[in-house]
Amino acid sequence: MNIYVGNLSYNTTEDDLQAAFEAFGQVTGARIITDKFTGRSRGFGFVEMPDQNEGNAAIQGMNERELDGRKLKVNEARPREDRGGSGGSGGGGGNRPRRNNRY
Repeated sequence: MNIYVGNLSYNTTEDDLQAAFEAFGQVTGARIITDKFTGRSRGFGFVEMPDQNEGNAAIQGMNERELDGRKLKVNEARPREDRGGSGGSGGGGGNRPRRNNRY
């Protein structure tokens, strides 16, 4: 079961996150999402628990619990949305008439 954990302190480490969830059962992974430019935590992460019952117990037990001074928001992670995967610039509007900007 993949579990979303939000409202994490910027000081929380992946080891801290894993240890907190291990109180409810086996944890196969804990990952904190970081900004790709600064490397700083984005304030959320994911915990992977192989047993559904243990995962549900962890969600119930950890939601609204304080960790490193922050009340966590914990729920079952939703699947990632497909972003199209075209790799384009995303600006759109390719056939708009151009303005004649003279200075």
